[in-house]
Amino acid sequence: MLPRYKTLRQQASKEIVIKKSRFIGYGKPVSTEAEAIAFIEELKKLHWNASHNCSAYVIGERDECQKQSDDGEPSGTAGKPILEVIKHQGLKNVVIVVTRYFGGIMLGAGGLIRAYTDGAVAAIEAAEPIANVLHREVIVDVDYTWYGKLENEFHARNVRIGGTEFTDRVVITCLPEAAEAERFSAWITDVTQGQAKLTLGEEKYYIEGE
Repeated sequence: MLPRYKTLRQQASKEIVIKKSRFIGYGKPVSTEAEAIAFIEELKKLHWNASHNCSAYVIGERDECQKQSDDGEPSGTAGKPILEVIKHQGLKNVVIVVTRYFGGIMLGAGGLIRAYTDGAVAAIEAAEPIANVLHREVIVDVDYTWYGKLENEFHARNVRIGGTEFTDRVVITCLPEAAEAERFSAWITDVTQGQAKLTLGEEKYYIEGE
């Protein structure tokens, strides 16, 4: 799993008008190619009367799956610019669709490239780029006598906490970045003078800064 990657927060859309043509950019985070294709087909049904529904998506840790479609626009003037915007912004696991309603004025190849580029940018801005950061559970099992000290240390270091259980002991699920899990565990051992029982748990992505 990647230590971090950029994607989109949510499905969203934004419309822009260029020389009387309406361009509606849609962005969505997806996990699989099947999801991306289903989203594209959904929008084609929604905008069945549009002039074009052009699209591109990038999926996979190493961008293994990259596809684009001009959907009837001149070759290279729609799908490729959308794909280039996704790649330029370093996004993964996203699909972008730019729907066009022709306004009667020809844009030319250069104009189309700029228009679909702007439509893709608008879609990404609306769907909000985020960074997903991989974290690893470090489950800290300690006697109550250590809880106050650990609570203060965690607060001072802004440690992400997944939950705390109080029984005959205190069990705290900490969520450091995965790359820092071993160093974090060594720090806990030092702070508690070796009295904490530590268990490494699951890895999970969280949005950076939240």
